[in-house]
Amino acid sequence: MSTLDRPLRGATVIVCCGSGGVGKTTVAAVIGIELARRDQRVVVVTIDPARRLADALGLADGLGAEPQRIDLDVPGELWAMMLDTEVMFDRVVRANAADAEQADRIVQNRFFRNMAGALSGTQEYMASEALHQLHGDERFDVVVVDTPPSRHALDFLEAPGVLARFLDHKVFKLLMLPTRSGLRVLNTAAQPILRAIGRVVGSDVLADAVAFFQAFAGMEVGFRDRASSVMSLLISPDTRYVLVAAPRHDTVDEAVWFADQLRARGIGVSAAVVNRTHPRFGSGTAAEAAEQAAEEKDPATAALWTNLAELRTIAEREREAVAPLDDRLDGAALVEVPLLAGDVHDLDGLVEIGTHLFKRRSVPAAGRR
Repeated sequence: MSTLDRPLRGATVIVCCGSGGVGKTTVAAVIGIELARRDQRVVVVTIDPARRLADALGLADGLGAEPQRIDLDVPGELWAMMLDTEVMFDRVVRANAADAEQADRIVQNRFFRNMAGALSGTQEYMASEALHQLHGDERFDVVVVDTPPSRHALDFLEAPGVLARFLDHKVFKLLMLPTRSGLRVLNTAAQPILRAIGRVVGSDVLADAVAFFQAFAGMEVGFRDRASSVMSLLISPDTRYVLVAAPRHDTVDEAVWFADQLRARGIGVSAAVVNRTHPRFGSGTAAEAAEQAAEEKDPATAALWTNLAELRTIAEREREAVAPLDDRLDGAALVEVPLLAGDVHDLDGLVEIGTHLFKRRSVPAAGRR
């Protein structure tokens, strides 16, 4: 019987990945609750802009950029937070700046404010930074990350390397030259280039950009070293990856793709969770139930056998859809969560899912203290 017990044992970081709408956020919350039940101090962080984690944990007021304690009647602790890209960017700048004055010059710069909110890849890099900071926070034993849908989750994994390569790129070094020559911008030959750029983007934008790179001078090493540390954490053996899918070909194909992407980076999948599966209803097949229905003389009993055949057909098709993912797991756990009677929208529902993910007997909900 597959369970998440063994795959997650000893983990300090757990990354939940999957397509949109497969229950990935719910799985992240359930893992957090279960580990808190086991006397661990867990923080669950979501970088999914849909903000579903707060709903799953029953937080009417939502989540903020700081970890907040969820009051549960468990031996350990459960905390949760929502990534705020701009807040995290400010923290990273202040952590790497030489002094408060340099940090203020950067965070008050208009070019920085626009970049922090809109630059492609910024959210993904800040998410990896948040993971790194939480991992080093003595308040927590385990960090559970609820990522965006799979393709964007890959951006999350790649962001630290992208930043490190950019800081070593000749374009970045060219942009930093003005800061090392007292604003004798590059050289006389380069000034027409900057004037041309100014005509396209606006002289104010160009001035803000130059001022930003002036203020950034000297911080490259800190950013580069931190990116390297984040990359090391993402491939650490104490970091586990849990793929989440529904028993449909499209979500399974996405999970298989992501497993292949992880493998190409030397990272293994620790477990996969398939949500909302139909039960098998005994050991027989759909064909056997249909045959029994055809042979049955009593109409009511025949109808029951026909219904069973239909349900088994659904279950068999789901197993067929999931088979490619099972093949990609190389022996890692594949855990099924059955289709429940209703949607999961509170702690009772999360605890019920925990009984399936961790194969324990049903217990009273982890209610608030």
